[in-house]
Amino acid sequence: MTKHTLPSHRSGDSRAMHLSRRQFSIASLSVAGVWVGAWAGPASAKDTALPVPASLASAALLAKSKGEPLVLLISLPGCVYCELVRRSYLLPARLNDGLQAWQLNVTDKTTPLLGFDGQPTTAAAQANAFKASFTPTVLFLGSQGQELAERLVGIAVPDFYGAYLEQRLATARAAL
Repeated sequence: MTKHTLPSHRSGDSRAMHLSRRQFSIASLSVAGVWVGAWAGPASAKDTALPVPASLASAALLAKSKGEPLVLLISLPGCVYCELVRRSYLLPARLNDGLQAWQLNVTDKTTPLLGFDGQPTTAAAQANAFKASFTPTVLFLGSQGQELAERLVGIAVPDFYGAYLEQRLATARAAL
């Protein structure tokens, strides 16, 4: 077994380590993969799925009866950012605080869903109707399907996501 050592880059040491573009890209992706994996955890989206409503109108009325907006996560299977939002924010709030959080999968073209108008649709068609093609998108809806607060699109700054979510929930609750 041959042991390879990398030269150190100390002051006065002329032997600096140089990586090719390909090596640098592979190293960067490896570190990013470890970081995202640690961030979202090992579970798949199916492991922590929020419920999927059979009827958006019924889910919204249930939420309204509890003094809550209908919180709808527009999700994509395998999306680590969707999983982060689901696992770190929406599921705990649903389980611990009674938040009426549900999810729609943008690729689900087969599971029947009743829209706010009572007409049959699918999650994919409804996400398209909401113009929510980027995932994760979190919608804050009233009993008629109207947006009560600005939607949360993506997760640009994870450190502040909880604060953004709380602010949107406060706005939506005030609009009920």
